[in-house]
Amino acid sequence: MTLDVLVFAAHPDDAELSMGGTIAKLTKDGFKVGIVDLTKAELSTRGDVSTRKKEAAMADKVLKTSIRMNLGIPDGDIKRSKENLLKVIQQIREYKPKIIFAPYSSDRHPDHQDASALIKHAMFSSGLIKIKTFKKKKAQDPYRPKKLFYYMQTYVFNPTFIVDVTESFEQKMEAVKAYYSQFYDPKSRKPETFISKPQFINYVVSRAQFYGFQIGKLYGEPFYCEEKIEYDLKLLL
Repeated sequence: MTLDVLVFAAHPDDAELSMGGTIAKLTKDGFKVGIVDLTKAELSTRGDVSTRKKEAAMADKVLKTSIRMNLGIPDGDIKRSKENLLKVIQQIREYKPKIIFAPYSSDRHPDHQDASALIKHAMFSSGLIKIKTFKKKKAQDPYRPKKLFYYMQTYVFNPTFIVDVTESFEQKMEAVKAYYSQFYDPKSRKPETFISKPQFINYVVSRAQFYGFQIGKLYGEPFYCEEKIEYDLKLLL
């Protein structure tokens, strides 16, 4: 299967929180989108691997993604090793996405920063002829996506562009809330975390409203690109 977009995330729920509205918008418009989680989030204070897997499956149904997979890299130890690099390259070469997304390079969570560096390295290396990867013992052809875009998690950046997710924001929040083990639950006796505070979901909504306002929409999701992006002014006329 060839995908239009492939989203890489350090943990299940990262993609939904950061760009769930964009994913839902793309799939609604007929584009094929996949999500690759690098780890199973086994170090999470709340929930467990089994629960997180079920939650991700529920979120996938909401967002209507074409594929969802987990590379099983150790949580808390996303090294830019040859082994991990080849795992990511295999997915890029297998699905040949036109665009890939990754976490922004600066974030409060070290795994997000490490994932960002790993994905950037893999995107470049995926186009190198002398780096060999295999799928079911068959050699994969070199392939490099057209663009790498970074999504926002905790730390903010000055966006290169903002996507209007007004019409898909309800879907985004439904996908986010599929991860019920991670967010505020007054009945839970689990230790409180950064994202289990009752204010966190309000923050997710407020940030989308903030970036939406900047483009004259109700809700928006910000992205950053290290390269210049051509824009056709005719789209505004």
